[in-house]
Parts: sequence; structure tokens; C-alpha cells
Amino acid sequence: MTQVKSVLSRLSTRGKLALAGSALALVILAFVLFQMATKQSYTTLATGIEPAEAGQVTEALAAKGIPYQLQDSGTAVGVPSADVSQARIALAESDVLGGSKPGFELFDSQQFGASDFQQKVTYQRALEGELERTINQVEGVKSSNVQLTLPEEQLFSEEAIKPTAAVLIASDSGGRLGASAVRGIAHLTAASVEGLSPNDVTITDGSGATLWPAGEGSGALGAGGVSKQAIEARYDSGMETRLDALLARTIGPEKGRVQVQAEVDADRTTQSKLEYAKKGTPLASQAEHESLKGAGAAAAGGAAGTAGNIPSYAAGAGAAAGPSNYKRAKEETQYGVDKTVTHTQVAPGTVKRQHVALIVDKTVPAAEVVQLEKAIEGAAGIEAKRGDTLTVSRIAFAKPPEATAAPGPGITEYIKYGVIGLAGVAFLVFAARHLRRKQNEVLAEPIWLKELNAPTSLAELEVQRPADGWEEDPTLVNSADEVAAMDSDKVAQQLRAWMKES
Repeated sequence: MTQVKSVLSRLSTRGKLALAGSALALVILAFVLFQMATKQSYTTLATGIEPAEAGQVTEALAAKGIPYQLQDSGTAVGVPSADVSQARIALAESDVLGGSKPGFELFDSQQFGASDFQQKVTYQRALEGELERTINQVEGVKSSNVQLTLPEEQLFSEEAIKPTAAVLIASDSGGRLGASAVRGIAHLTAASVEGLSPNDVTITDGSGATLWPAGEGSGALGAGGVSKQAIEARYDSGMETRLDALLARTIGPEKGRVQVQAEVDADRTTQSKLEYAKKGTPLASQAEHESLKGAGAAAAGGAAGTAGNIPSYAAGAGAAAGPSNYKRAKEETQYGVDKTVTHTQVAPGTVKRQHVALIVDKTVPAAEVVQLEKAIEGAAGIEAKRGDTLTVSRIAFAKPPEATAAPGPGITEYIKYGVIGLAGVAFLVFAARHLRRKQNEVLAEPIWLKELNAPTSLAELEVQRPADGWEEDPTLVNSADEVAAMDSDKVAQQLRAWMKES
């Protein structure tokens, strides 16, 4: 403690003020660090909630004794990081955020004696709730709403009405879901409902845009959700690039241009082809043979009846009778013809019709233009039967503007830069001289301060005392105060030496 007091007593007023300021700064820094260490960290529990829902959320959290903090102008609620799990459980119990519909637990509280209509409605609600829970687990889906239409069963399948489903999705980021996620939700919904086809599922987002089936609401789309305009633009750009490269290699750059406008079939179709073999193949053969051999039946008399009792008829019959040999043969063969059914899936991108415009500079000879026309026709695949056209024009191309060299700096610019440079050098010289002068004034020490580097005894001072004695000089007193403030250690050392001698 004594050493601390001794050090403080040696300090000047400026040093004491600096020490006090440093101590105050350390105290403030320690207080700030303590506040940051002990400040409670809040984690966002729910975002994008309505003001009414925010009030219900805060009430549910306050009922459980969980501290909360409103964020983002009341559209988000944060809780301490350690209470996140408990807060989620509290919100799930109160269902203040309007969670998904109840699922098959609806049948747990089913009343006895419910009608068949009530059973169907309950089953539909339960199925919608289960689908919403499943869809909400998809990454990127914030919430969903599923509406099913389950028609009644019909006796005849031709009269049956197919079920349909409508799904409304809100994503976490506010944007649209990816195509793969939307396709997965459509197939998941169709697989969960009996008789539901993925094509009968409609998926929309919060803005009302149709996400599924692909292509609705965004114009005619081709394969992969790409529009017809995009496919045509891609084809036109690629064809123009190839033809321009051909022109640049033949007649030189900037001497010819090609413009392509094509009509492309962007629909994915399937072609079925049925072919029969030219020669049949026997599948089954059947033959029948019948034969009768023996004498005629006239000798035995005529047939029973009126004809046999009349003599004239009996004589005629007997005269006509003679030997008989009856034969009958029948053959039947069934042939089968080979049948081949071929299903071919035609990818989109087939060119229906295209129009190509070739513009050549007037400096190109006419003979070369004719050859270029044939080359472009073959390279672009022009087909007159398909309705393709090729238009060739010769015009004078505009000459590109010549680059003008920037004028160099004149004599005035050089003089200006020289003056600025000399002014800068002069400023540096005067500043250095002034600083050197100030440094010499600060480092200069009084002669009697140099004598204090080694303590002087009282006897030596008596010897050096002038004859008229020491006189009080105000200037000397002020200099002594300044020296004591600047180098208090040396002054104290001299005083201690004097006190020991006395």
C-alpha cells in the first residue's frame, strides 16, 4: 500500500488523470462484458404469424411461465434458447398456430350410431389431415391445405367419377418449391387416395400460381417444364451461331449475318405402329373323310310308301338302280398372322418449319453469294416440302466507327503537374523543419537539470554559492516546478541525498 501511495505521489496531475481514465475504462469494459455474458439469448420460435395469432402465442407461453420476446414488428416470437423445446410443446398443446387438420384420431371419439354419411365425411377429413401432416414434412413446405373430392361408388365402372385433390402449399422462404418436390407431393397424394391419378391432383402456391400439373398457368410447356418459346429461342440461337461461324471462316468476319426463325414442336408424343406378317403361320388343322361302297337298293324293292305301291313307279325305280360308290372329304386349317406393335416416344424439339435470312456485304462477289446460298441451305437443313424458306440479300454494311486516339496532355498540363509537385515537396520540407525544431525544443533540458543526474552534496553547493547569496528568482522557481513535474524521480533522489547530509 505504501508503494502504491509513493508511486501515486510521484505522478503528475496529467498522469493521475490518465490513470483514473484508464481505470474508469476498465470498469466500463468489465461491466459491458458482464452484461453480454449474462444477457439472455433468444431463439426465434415462430415467424410470419398474424397479430391475432401472436397474441394467442404469447398467452400460451405466459400460461406456461416461458419468457418470450416479440420480433420483426410482432410477426415473430422468440424464446430463450433453453426453453425452445418446452415452448414448442406448449404451442402444440394449445394449437394456437392453426396446425394441420386432425387425422385418423377422429375415429377415436366417433359416436355410436353414426350414419353412413357421417362416416364418409369423417373418413375424408381424417385422410385430408393425414395428407397435410405428411406434406408438411417435405423440406421447404411451411404449411399445406388439402381438399379431397371422393365421389360415391357406382355399380358400373363406366359411370364412375374419378376422385380429385387440391393442395395449397406455403413455402418457408416465400418462393416456389422445386419441380422435383412438387412432383413428389403430387405422386404422394395420388398414392394415398384410392383411384386417384397424379394428373387429377392440382397443386398451387399462395400466389395462386399452378405448380402441378406442370405447364398450367405458365403457357405451353415442353419436356422438363421448359416453354415452347424457350425451346425455339434456344434452337434459333444455336443455328445462328453455327451459320455465322461458317460465314466468318469463308468470307471473313463482319461480312455476313444470318437470322433464323423456327417453329419447333415442343410436345412429347408417343407413336404406336402395328405391322402384320406377309405370310400366315398354320395354327390348327382339321380333316373329315366319309366313304360309302355297295350295290344299289332297287332289287330289294322300292321305298315304303305310295311310290313303292304303284307299279309304274316301282318299275322305274328298279330299272334305274345300279352299283354305288359315295366319297366325301373335308379339310380345314386355321392360320395365324404375326403381329408387331411398336410404341415410340417422340422427344420434343422437332422442327416443323424454319425461315432463314442471309445478309451479305456488297463487297462480296455475286458468284460467292450463290455458293454461300447453297452452303447455308445445306447447313441449315432447308426443306422446301416442309415450307422452309431462305432469303438472301446483298447490302452495304455500315462501317464501324474508327477509334480516335485520346489527345495527349499539352504543355499546360505539364506545367500544372510540375507546380503541384513542387508545392508538395515544399510542404514536406517545411513540415520536416518545423517538426525537427519542435523536437529540439522538447528535448532541451535546463543546465541545472543535467546537474541533477548525479546528486550534488550540500558542501559542493556551499562552495558554488555566489558572494551575494542566493536570491529568489521567479523564473528559476517556475523552471524548478516544471523540472519536478517532468522528472520527479531525479528530484526526489536529490532531496533524499540532502536530507541524509543534514
